[in-house]
Amino acid sequence: MRIGIISPYSLTMPGGVQGQILALGRTLRLMGHDVRVLGPCDGPPPDAGVTPLGNSVPTAANGSVAPIAPDPSAQLRTIRALRDEAFDVVHLHEPLAPGPTQTAMFFKTAPLVGTFHAAGSSAAYRWFSPGVKWLAKRLDVRVAVSEDAEHMARAALGGDYLVLFNGVEIGAFAKATPWAREAPTMLFVGRHEPRKGLDVLLEAMAELPANVRLWIAGDGPDTDELRSRVAGDVRIEWLGRISDEEKARRLRAADVFCAPSLRGESFGVVLLEAMAAGTPIVASDLQGYSNVAQAGRDALLVTPGDHHALADALRGVLANPADAAELVASGEQRVSEFSMENLAERYLELYGRIIAR
Repeated sequence: MRIGIISPYSLTMPGGVQGQILALGRTLRLMGHDVRVLGPCDGPPPDAGVTPLGNSVPTAANGSVAPIAPDPSAQLRTIRALRDEAFDVVHLHEPLAPGPTQTAMFFKTAPLVGTFHAAGSSAAYRWFSPGVKWLAKRLDVRVAVSEDAEHMARAALGGDYLVLFNGVEIGAFAKATPWAREAPTMLFVGRHEPRKGLDVLLEAMAELPANVRLWIAGDGPDTDELRSRVAGDVRIEWLGRISDEEKARRLRAADVFCAPSLRGESFGVVLLEAMAAGTPIVASDLQGYSNVAQAGRDALLVTPGDHHALADALRGVLANPADAAELVASGEQRVSEFSMENLAERYLELYGRIIAR
Protein backbone atom coordinates (compact mmCIF):
# COMPACT_ATOMS: atom_id res chain seq x y z
CA MET A 1 0.00 0.00 0.00
CA ARG A 2 1.29 3.49 -0.85
CA ILE A 3 0.51 5.75 2.10
CA GLY A 4 0.96 9.48 2.58
CA ILE A 5 0.91 10.92 6.11
CA ILE A 6 0.74 14.70 6.44
CA SER A 7 1.67 16.81 9.46
CA PRO A 8 0.59 20.44 9.83
CA TYR A 9 3.38 20.98 12.39
CA SER A 10 7.12 21.19 11.88
CA LEU A 11 8.56 17.69 12.06
CA THR A 12 11.87 19.00 13.40
CA MET A 13 10.17 20.60 16.41
CA PRO A 14 9.33 18.45 19.47
CA GLY A 15 5.64 17.71 19.87
CA GLY A 16 3.23 14.90 20.60
CA VAL A 17 1.50 14.99 17.21
CA GLN A 18 4.80 15.02 15.31
CA GLY A 19 6.07 12.12 17.41
CA GLN A 20 2.99 10.05 16.61
CA ILE A 21 3.27 10.79 12.90
CA LEU A 22 6.93 9.84 12.62
CA ALA A 23 6.52 6.70 14.72
CA LEU A 24 3.48 5.56 12.72
CA GLY A 25 5.40 6.08 9.49
CA ARG A 26 8.37 4.04 10.73
CA THR A 27 6.13 1.22 11.93
CA LEU A 28 4.14 1.01 8.70
CA ARG A 29 7.39 0.83 6.72
CA LEU A 30 8.60 -2.03 8.90
CA MET A 31 5.33 -3.78 8.03
CA GLY A 32 6.28 -3.57 4.35
CA HIS A 33 4.29 -0.54 3.17
CA ASP A 34 5.54 2.38 1.06
CA VAL A 35 5.11 5.42 3.31
CA ARG A 36 6.03 9.08 2.87
CA VAL A 37 5.57 11.64 5.66
CA LEU A 38 4.96 15.20 4.46
CA GLY A 39 5.31 18.24 6.69
CA PRO A 40 7.13 21.49 7.44
CA CYS A 41 10.76 21.09 8.52
CA ASP A 42 12.92 23.77 10.10
CA GLY A 43 16.17 22.11 9.20
CA PRO A 44 17.14 18.70 7.80
CA PRO A 45 14.26 16.16 7.73
CA PRO A 46 14.26 13.93 10.83
CA ASP A 47 14.40 10.72 8.77
CA ALA A 48 14.73 9.53 5.19
CA GLY A 49 11.00 8.93 4.81
CA VAL A 50 10.12 12.63 5.22
CA THR A 51 9.34 15.09 2.41
CA PRO A 52 9.93 18.63 3.73
CA LEU A 53 7.39 21.30 2.79
CA GLY A 54 9.24 24.39 4.01
CA ASN A 55 9.77 26.25 7.26
CA SER A 56 7.14 26.83 9.94
CA VAL A 57 5.76 29.95 11.62
CA PRO A 58 5.11 29.82 15.41
CA THR A 59 1.39 30.44 15.93
CA ALA A 60 -0.61 30.62 19.17
CA ALA A 61 -3.14 27.77 19.40
CA ASN A 62 -5.02 25.95 22.19
CA GLY A 63 -2.94 27.53 24.95
CA SER A 64 0.31 26.60 23.22
CA VAL A 65 2.39 27.62 20.20
CA ALA A 66 2.02 25.54 17.04
CA PRO A 67 4.80 25.53 14.39
CA ILE A 68 2.57 25.56 11.30
CA ALA A 69 3.24 26.46 7.64
CA PRO A 70 0.31 28.41 6.15
CA ASP A 71 2.41 30.21 3.50
CA PRO A 72 1.68 29.73 -0.23
CA SER A 73 5.03 28.06 -0.97
CA ALA A 74 4.30 25.24 1.47
CA GLN A 75 0.88 24.69 -0.10
CA LEU A 76 2.38 24.52 -3.58
CA ARG A 77 4.89 21.92 -2.39
CA THR A 78 2.02 19.94 -0.81
CA ILE A 79 0.00 19.96 -4.05
CA ARG A 80 3.06 18.93 -6.08
CA ALA A 81 3.88 16.08 -3.71
CA LEU A 82 0.32 14.77 -3.70
CA ARG A 83 0.27 14.85 -7.51
CA ASP A 84 3.67 13.19 -7.94
CA GLU A 85 3.42 10.52 -5.24
CA ALA A 86 0.01 9.09 -6.30
CA PHE A 87 -0.83 7.76 -2.84
CA ASP A 88 -3.45 5.06 -2.36
CA VAL A 89 -4.57 6.81 0.84
CA VAL A 90 -3.64 10.07 2.58
CA HIS A 91 -3.67 10.31 6.38
CA LEU A 92 -4.04 13.84 7.78
CA HIS A 93 -3.20 14.64 11.41
CA GLU A 94 -5.02 17.69 12.81
CA PRO A 95 -6.65 18.01 9.37
CA LEU A 96 -8.12 21.47 9.95
CA ALA A 97 -4.91 23.16 11.08
CA PRO A 98 -3.93 25.89 8.59
CA GLY A 99 -1.38 24.67 6.08
CA PRO A 100 -0.65 21.35 4.35
CA THR A 101 -3.45 19.28 5.88
CA GLN A 102 -6.13 21.78 4.86
CA THR A 103 -4.58 22.01 1.41
CA ALA A 104 -4.70 18.23 1.06
CA MET A 105 -8.45 18.36 1.69
CA PHE A 106 -9.03 21.15 -0.85
CA PHE A 107 -6.97 19.28 -3.48
CA LYS A 108 -8.13 15.79 -2.60
CA THR A 109 -6.27 13.20 -4.67
CA ALA A 110 -7.01 9.98 -2.72
CA PRO A 111 -9.22 8.71 0.12
CA LEU A 112 -8.61 10.77 3.27
CA VAL A 113 -8.29 9.70 6.93
CA GLY A 114 -8.30 12.56 9.42
CA THR A 115 -6.99 12.14 12.98
CA PHE A 116 -7.99 14.79 15.55
CA HIS A 117 -5.61 15.21 18.49
CA ALA A 118 -6.59 18.47 20.22
CA ALA A 119 -8.79 18.66 23.31
CA GLY A 120 -10.37 21.62 25.07
CA SER A 121 -11.58 24.33 22.69
CA SER A 122 -10.54 25.92 19.42
CA ALA A 123 -11.14 29.57 18.55
CA ALA A 124 -10.58 28.75 14.87
CA TYR A 125 -13.40 26.20 14.93
CA ARG A 126 -15.74 28.80 16.41
CA TRP A 127 -14.76 31.65 14.10
CA PHE A 128 -14.76 29.65 10.87
CA SER A 129 -17.42 27.08 11.73
CA PRO A 130 -19.33 26.92 8.39
CA GLY A 131 -16.10 26.68 6.38
CA VAL A 132 -14.43 24.02 8.51
CA LYS A 133 -17.61 21.94 8.66
CA TRP A 134 -17.70 21.91 4.86
CA LEU A 135 -14.03 21.04 4.66
CA ALA A 136 -14.34 18.23 7.21
CA LYS A 137 -16.92 16.54 4.98
CA ARG A 138 -14.12 15.77 2.53
CA LEU A 139 -12.69 13.27 5.03
CA ASP A 140 -13.65 9.66 4.38
CA VAL A 141 -12.98 8.60 7.99
CA ARG A 142 -12.60 10.72 11.13
CA VAL A 143 -10.49 9.43 14.04
CA ALA A 144 -10.02 10.97 17.50
CA VAL A 145 -7.16 10.03 19.83
CA SER A 146 -9.32 10.26 22.98
CA GLU A 147 -12.84 10.87 24.17
CA ASP A 148 -11.87 14.49 24.93
CA ALA A 149 -10.60 14.99 21.39
CA GLU A 150 -13.76 13.38 20.02
CA HIS A 151 -15.95 15.68 22.12
CA MET A 152 -14.16 18.80 20.90
CA ALA A 153 -14.30 17.78 17.24
CA ARG A 154 -17.91 16.59 17.38
CA ALA A 155 -19.09 19.76 19.15
CA ALA A 156 -17.49 21.96 16.50
CA LEU A 157 -17.90 19.87 13.36
CA GLY A 158 -20.55 17.22 13.94
CA GLY A 159 -20.03 13.85 12.27
CA ASP A 160 -18.98 10.44 13.52
CA TYR A 161 -15.57 9.52 14.97
CA LEU A 162 -13.67 6.35 15.70
CA VAL A 163 -11.58 6.64 18.87
CA LEU A 164 -8.10 5.15 18.41
CA PHE A 165 -5.70 5.91 21.23
CA ASN A 166 -2.17 6.99 20.40
CA GLY A 167 0.65 4.45 20.40
CA VAL A 168 4.24 4.18 21.57
CA GLU A 169 7.31 2.40 20.18
CA ILE A 170 7.85 0.32 23.31
CA GLY A 171 11.23 -1.13 22.37
CA ALA A 172 12.81 2.29 21.85
CA PHE A 173 12.27 3.06 25.54
CA ALA A 174 12.52 -0.39 27.13
CA LYS A 175 15.92 -1.05 25.54
CA ALA A 176 17.47 2.40 25.96
CA THR A 177 20.76 2.67 27.89
CA PRO A 178 20.06 4.61 31.12
CA TRP A 179 21.66 8.04 31.41
CA ALA A 180 24.27 8.37 34.16
CA ARG A 181 23.10 9.98 37.41
CA GLU A 182 24.42 10.29 40.95
CA ALA A 183 21.35 10.97 43.11
CA PRO A 184 17.59 10.31 43.22
CA THR A 185 16.37 12.06 40.08
CA MET A 186 13.06 13.28 38.66
CA LEU A 187 12.41 14.14 35.01
CA PHE A 188 10.09 16.71 33.41
CA VAL A 189 9.67 16.80 29.62
CA GLY A 190 7.52 19.43 27.95
CA ARG A 191 7.14 22.92 26.59
CA HIS A 192 7.70 25.67 29.14
CA GLU A 193 4.29 27.32 29.03
CA PRO A 194 1.52 27.75 31.62
CA ARG A 195 -0.61 24.74 30.69
CA LYS A 196 2.27 22.29 31.26
CA GLY A 197 2.46 23.19 34.98
CA LEU A 198 6.24 23.40 35.28
CA ASP A 199 5.85 26.30 37.72
CA VAL A 200 3.87 23.99 40.01
CA LEU A 201 6.67 21.42 39.95
CA LEU A 202 9.23 24.10 40.79
CA GLU A 203 7.11 25.14 43.78
CA ALA A 204 6.96 21.49 44.87
CA MET A 205 10.77 21.29 44.74
CA ALA A 206 10.94 23.58 47.78
CA GLU A 207 9.34 20.78 49.82
CA LEU A 208 11.58 17.95 48.59
CA PRO A 209 14.81 16.68 50.19
CA ALA A 210 18.15 18.33 49.47
CA ASN A 211 19.54 15.18 47.81
CA VAL A 212 16.83 15.06 45.11
CA ARG A 213 17.70 16.19 41.59
CA LEU A 214 15.39 17.44 38.82
CA TRP A 215 16.08 17.22 35.09
CA ILE A 216 14.00 19.70 33.06
CA ALA A 217 13.88 19.00 29.32
CA GLY A 218 12.37 21.36 26.74
CA ASP A 219 12.04 25.10 26.41
CA GLY A 220 9.39 27.71 25.70
CA PRO A 221 8.18 31.25 26.35
CA ASP A 222 8.41 30.87 30.15
CA THR A 223 11.92 29.38 30.33
CA ASP A 224 13.80 32.53 31.33
CA GLU A 225 11.27 33.59 33.96
CA LEU A 226 11.11 30.11 35.50
CA ARG A 227 14.89 29.74 35.56
CA SER A 228 15.28 33.10 37.31
CA ARG A 229 12.71 32.04 39.90
CA VAL A 230 14.86 29.08 41.05
CA ALA A 231 18.24 30.54 40.14
CA GLY A 232 19.95 29.44 43.35
CA ASP A 233 18.76 25.82 43.36
CA VAL A 234 21.69 23.62 42.34
CA ARG A 235 19.45 20.54 42.39
CA ILE A 236 17.81 21.60 39.11
CA GLU A 237 19.42 20.96 35.71
CA TRP A 238 17.95 22.70 32.66
CA LEU A 239 18.57 20.49 29.64
CA GLY A 240 16.92 22.47 26.84
CA ARG A 241 15.59 20.52 23.88
CA ILE A 242 16.77 16.93 23.81
CA SER A 243 16.68 14.24 21.14
CA ASP A 244 14.29 11.30 21.27
CA GLU A 245 17.24 9.04 22.06
CA GLU A 246 18.29 11.20 25.01
CA LYS A 247 14.71 11.39 26.24
CA ALA A 248 14.49 7.58 26.26
CA ARG A 249 17.80 7.28 28.12
CA ARG A 250 16.87 9.86 30.75
CA LEU A 251 13.45 8.23 31.25
CA ARG A 252 15.20 4.91 31.84
CA ALA A 253 17.48 6.52 34.42
CA ALA A 254 14.95 8.69 36.29
CA ASP A 255 13.47 7.54 39.60
CA VAL A 256 10.24 9.43 38.83
CA PHE A 257 8.71 11.00 35.75
CA CYS A 258 6.56 14.03 36.57
CA ALA A 259 3.82 15.48 34.32
CA PRO A 260 2.19 18.36 36.28
CA SER A 261 0.04 19.73 33.42
CA LEU A 262 -2.92 21.96 34.24
CA ARG A 263 -5.11 21.51 31.14
CA GLY A 264 -5.21 20.84 27.40
CA GLU A 265 -3.91 17.25 27.42
CA SER A 266 -6.00 15.05 25.14
CA PHE A 267 -3.81 11.97 25.52
CA GLY A 268 -0.76 11.26 27.67
CA VAL A 269 1.71 9.74 25.21
CA VAL A 270 4.63 10.81 27.39
CA LEU A 271 3.13 8.78 30.25
CA LEU A 272 3.14 5.72 28.00
CA GLU A 273 6.78 6.42 27.15
CA ALA A 274 7.62 6.50 30.87
CA MET A 275 5.78 3.21 31.40
CA ALA A 276 7.70 1.64 28.50
CA ALA A 277 10.95 2.86 30.08
CA GLY A 278 10.03 1.29 33.44
CA THR A 279 9.77 4.63 35.27
CA PRO A 280 7.25 5.43 38.05
CA ILE A 281 4.91 8.31 37.21
CA VAL A 282 3.44 11.20 39.18
CA ALA A 283 1.05 13.31 37.10
CA SER A 284 -1.95 15.61 37.26
CA ASP A 285 -5.38 14.05 37.47
CA LEU A 286 -6.55 15.14 34.01
CA GLN A 287 -8.91 13.21 31.76
CA GLY A 288 -6.25 12.98 29.06
CA TYR A 289 -3.87 11.34 31.54
CA SER A 290 -6.39 9.09 33.26
CA ASN A 291 -7.24 7.67 29.80
CA VAL A 292 -3.73 6.24 29.86
CA ALA A 293 -2.76 5.72 33.49
CA GLN A 294 -5.06 4.09 36.04
CA ALA A 295 -4.83 6.16 39.23
CA GLY A 296 -3.03 4.38 42.05
CA ARG A 297 -2.05 1.47 39.80
CA ASP A 298 -0.05 2.76 36.84
CA ALA A 299 0.66 6.24 38.26
CA LEU A 300 -0.05 8.56 41.16
CA LEU A 301 -2.45 11.25 39.94
CA VAL A 302 -2.84 14.46 41.96
CA THR A 303 -5.03 17.56 41.80
CA PRO A 304 -3.77 19.88 39.03
CA GLY A 305 -2.07 22.99 40.39
CA ASP A 306 -1.68 21.70 43.97
CA HIS A 307 2.07 21.83 44.59
CA HIS A 308 1.71 20.42 48.11
CA ALA A 309 -0.05 17.30 46.80
CA LEU A 310 2.50 17.02 44.02
CA ALA A 311 5.40 17.20 46.49
CA ASP A 312 3.77 14.57 48.73
CA ALA A 313 3.32 12.17 45.82
CA LEU A 314 6.87 12.67 44.53
CA ARG A 315 8.32 12.24 48.03
CA GLY A 316 6.30 9.07 48.52
CA VAL A 317 7.55 7.43 45.32
CA LEU A 318 11.17 8.39 46.02
CA ALA A 319 11.03 7.12 49.60
CA ASN A 320 9.25 3.81 48.95
CA PRO A 321 10.98 1.59 46.38
CA ALA A 322 8.42 -1.19 46.83
CA ASP A 323 5.53 1.15 45.95
CA ALA A 324 7.50 2.49 42.99
CA ALA A 325 8.13 -1.06 41.76
CA GLU A 326 4.39 -1.81 41.87
CA LEU A 327 3.67 1.27 39.73
CA VAL A 328 6.33 0.18 37.25
CA ALA A 329 5.04 -3.40 36.99
CA SER A 330 1.48 -2.24 36.41
CA GLY A 331 2.63 0.41 33.93
CA GLU A 332 4.64 -2.08 31.87
CA GLN A 333 1.56 -4.26 31.55
CA ARG A 334 -0.63 -1.26 30.73
CA VAL A 335 1.63 0.12 27.99
CA SER A 336 1.55 -3.17 26.10
CA GLU A 337 -2.05 -2.30 25.16
CA PHE A 338 -0.84 0.87 23.42
CA SER A 339 1.97 -0.42 21.19
CA MET A 340 2.51 1.41 17.92
CA GLU A 341 2.27 -1.93 16.12
CA ASN A 342 -1.30 -2.40 17.38
CA LEU A 343 -2.21 1.14 16.31
CA ALA A 344 -0.67 0.66 12.87
CA GLU A 345 -2.72 -2.50 12.36
CA ARG A 346 -5.92 -0.61 13.17
CA TYR A 347 -5.05 2.14 10.72
CA LEU A 348 -4.23 -0.39 8.01
CA GLU A 349 -7.71 -1.83 8.44
CA LEU A 350 -9.17 1.65 7.98
CA TYR A 351 -7.01 2.39 4.96
CA GLY A 352 -8.02 -0.86 3.26
CA ARG A 353 -11.69 -0.29 3.99
CA ILE A 354 -11.87 3.20 2.47
CA ILE A 355 -9.71 2.27 -0.53
CA ALA A 356 -12.06 -0.64 -1.30
CA ARG A 357 -15.07 1.63 -0.87
